[in-house]
Amino acid sequence: MARAVEPTLLIVEDSPEDLEATLRALARSGRDRRIAHCADGDEALDYLRRRGRYSKPDAAPRPALVLLDLNLPGTDGREVLTEIKADESLRTIPVVVLTTSADRGDVEACYRAGASGYVQKPVAHEDLVVRMRRTEEFWLDTVEPPTPEGVGAR
Repeated sequence: MARAVEPTLLIVEDSPEDLEATLRALARSGRDRRIAHCADGDEALDYLRRRGRYSKPDAAPRPALVLLDLNLPGTDGREVLTEIKADESLRTIPVVVLTTSADRGDVEACYRAGASGYVQKPVAHEDLVVRMRRTEEFWLDTVEPPTPEGVGAR
């Protein structure tokens, strides 16, 4: 079923090089979607909670998916994930950890904290393109997301 509004994808990434590689990989999919970017965990939480420069709803559309790096300055990705999943108004947003870490401890901790998925950033750009295409296909085309109004409803 086609979505009425193009989904927003929030990328939380501090590395300009990794952000550029991810954006190039996503551009290859040809999908219609908005992309929002936050460079650190504090900015991501401001975006999601519509605080500060994101206080106007148009400045921070609710994302259909968050791609979250773990190693961020300030509030790191682990803390951001924990805060998102502890917040009743945010917890239903899928959060896919997109990181260079292959540490099994990180993988397990992220799933325990409520991550929807864990994707290790590959070194080769073509591999990143494939992983981003699959991630988008599943989270933006295949699954049916909850509506913000449905959060907390029984």
